[in-house]
Amino acid sequence: MVVVGFSLTIHGSALMAKTMNDEAPAAESPVEPDDQPPVDEPVENAKAGRGVKTLGGMQFWGDVCFFQGWRIQKNVFTEHFRLLDPKDNRHASGTLEECQAKLTQIRAEQKLPAMSGKAVVLLHGIGRSSRSFFGMSSALADDGYLVVGFDYPSTRVSIQDAAEYLHSVLQSLDGIDRIDVVCHSMGGLLLRAYLMKHDEPRFGKAVMLGVPNKGAQVADFLKDNRLFKAVMGPAGQQLVSGPDSIVHALPVPTFPFGVIAGGRSAARGYNPLLPGDNDSTVTVASTRLPGAADYRLVPVIHSFLMNDRRVIQATRTFLQQGCFDPDQPAQPISRDDVTVLE
Repeated sequence: MVVVGFSLTIHGSALMAKTMNDEAPAAESPVEPDDQPPVDEPVENAKAGRGVKTLGGMQFWGDVCFFQGWRIQKNVFTEHFRLLDPKDNRHASGTLEECQAKLTQIRAEQKLPAMSGKAVVLLHGIGRSSRSFFGMSSALADDGYLVVGFDYPSTRVSIQDAAEYLHSVLQSLDGIDRIDVVCHSMGGLLLRAYLMKHDEPRFGKAVMLGVPNKGAQVADFLKDNRLFKAVMGPAGQQLVSGPDSIVHALPVPTFPFGVIAGGRSAARGYNPLLPGDNDSTVTVASTRLPGAADYRLVPVIHSFLMNDRRVIQATRTFLQQGCFDPDQPAQPISRDDVTVLE
């Protein structure tokens, strides 16, 4: 099951967690057979260099290397690796060295050019994948970016461990001289966790979309729910807003960043069980991270923020000009901002 957001309902006196399907892949398995392709994939495809279809399991794999859309991933359970092409077909499986050697061979055979210029890294939220940025990805590619759709096992590892996957991918971006970042939901916390241990001088700008920078009160409600624990894993427990939550220890980016929140611009948001205005999953108050160069509130629910046309345009403008709309005054969030959760 791929979780893209959660809503709360009352059934009798019990608080229940509901989930919605994202890409809805087939039942996921943490391990893929390495010695032969799936039974429904012709062996000739592998021999012809077209790769073989994966068996899903996106929540069990994390990217550790990126080159022109090709990715090497690590299995969070078995710790073995696989090489995927831009269409997610598998071309090698085994050790990291074996996958790197295969990628070097493919680069030579296909005469893939070296990477250069600017890249944008897309950081998805918990339970989702880089595919969730389908509209945003296409728009940013049109702006001349090398789009790095970063995937990580968001429901199987802690936020800090996920940041190490990101570190490995950023190190692999040889030839790229500027890296911008677009984060959705927990992806923004992943970026901030990365900054706890690492420094990336190529970072340019970042846009945070519906990021629970002060914690997610939905997680407060559900943290002791057994289904929530099983589905969301260790990172789900870290999304809480209490005083001991990791969110309060995460650093603020020192490079320019903007914040876009979803909400109704009303006393109550899309989810009546959450306090104040909200996007159905994250409250507006939680998104407000002091230090932001610009801030916008849009009438969009959490799961659709990154592909809303207004959000896409605002993101493109911010990455180019440092503000969401040059025809409107910027709305920076002061470092003295004392917005607190209700």
